[in-house]
Amino acid sequence: MPGPRPDIGKYWKIIVDTFNDGLLVVDTMGRFIAANPAAEKLTGYTEEELKTKDCRILNCTDCRVFAKGPKDKWCKLFEKGKVRDKKCLITHKDRRTVHIIKSGAVLRDPDGEIVGAVETLKDMSQIIRQQQEIKALRHTFELDEGYHGIIGKSPVMQNLFELIENLAQSDAPVMISGASGTGKELVALAIHEASPRSQKPFVKVNCAALNENLMESELFGHVKGAFTGAERNRVGRFEAAHEGTIFLDEVGDIPLPLQVKLLRVLEEKKIERVGEHKTLSVDVRIITATNRNLEEMVAHGKFREDLYFRINVFPLHCPSLSRRREDIPGIVQHFIRQNAHTSGKKILGVTPEAMERLIAYDWPGNVRELRNVIDYAFVLCPGGAIGLEHLPTGMTSGKNALPSMRTDASGNPKERDELLSILRENGWNQSDAARRLGVSRVTIWKRMKKHGISRPL
Repeated sequence: MPGPRPDIGKYWKIIVDTFNDGLLVVDTMGRFIAANPAAEKLTGYTEEELKTKDCRILNCTDCRVFAKGPKDKWCKLFEKGKVRDKKCLITHKDRRTVHIIKSGAVLRDPDGEIVGAVETLKDMSQIIRQQQEIKALRHTFELDEGYHGIIGKSPVMQNLFELIENLAQSDAPVMISGASGTGKELVALAIHEASPRSQKPFVKVNCAALNENLMESELFGHVKGAFTGAERNRVGRFEAAHEGTIFLDEVGDIPLPLQVKLLRVLEEKKIERVGEHKTLSVDVRIITATNRNLEEMVAHGKFREDLYFRINVFPLHCPSLSRRREDIPGIVQHFIRQNAHTSGKKILGVTPEAMERLIAYDWPGNVRELRNVIDYAFVLCPGGAIGLEHLPTGMTSGKNALPSMRTDASGNPKERDELLSILRENGWNQSDAARRLGVSRVTIWKRMKKHGISRPL
């Protein structure tokens, strides 16, 4: 007679510790209560460290927490009961981003009451790196045409392209910052085109150009008779972007009353047309852009703090043209090819003297200004090469020609302000600042020391 069968339940800890995938158990408040060794390796935290924290410490891009107590539905997992093979990003203890595929399910007691949840995390970082290497090789042969229309070979631009590729695989809200003319709309479009939503609509909304009284109707639509002049139903921008991407440019220009409604749309993924109480579900990836200091606006009560944190899940910075001067010859040649094709003029390039002036110029209007300069030169240049005499007089007079020497009112180099701004944006993480500037972490430390910049206590 065979002996009694072993009670496998006693060995569950040994069993889960052999998993290659990470396994995490949380209670009804989202607090960690167990983790296997694979989860420790994946997150960088020990099981004991995790037990003192809630799940938000991992900054999972797929998570939306909206509970108020243990009886509430803590997050999407508790609301739906399970999640299967969801691609997302988490933040490792050392602040680096980790690509994972997540599955999970709630745990119930014998009475059917939810007592917690279990999640499995599969590390996809190596596969993503391989995909990026393949794309990098492809980009090597396509750099002349640019990356989704963005021209640049400099380290800071290559870093930007890599971030775009990573972000494209997630639905996390992105806020693009940068001076006017740096190409924020192109970056937003690149994120969309590189994402699984690429075959769906990309809808741009210039919030600064919208009439404040009609902005709600523009964003969410209206029904006939909702207000004077509403002679027919209108589909709003969010509804038009369903299953695609909506790009809110100059988001800082949205008035406070409408910010409340926008926050609700982002949280609940539902809209109401003006004049109608029926809600419509929308599945939209949101990307925003601004050249204004939203943190300062929040401090002065001009922008809602909760909306700011909701749209600023992943900040992305477009570098100014003066920070990537090595890209100027390639951008110039790209615009010359475009203009030559449309105008029919046989202009092949620029003279060495003209190129030297173009590289030395300050470019306060960034790439947009450079494009205007090439358009201007095409009008004056009959053919051959663009020379100094074909450039605007403001450039040939020497004004703004030495940006590296331009200083602010305090006498400190412009470099200090730029570095300080980036450090503040990313929570004083020097590694992230180094990646955004295309330099080493040691260089960041040296610049901080040079300019007397200290991390606040």
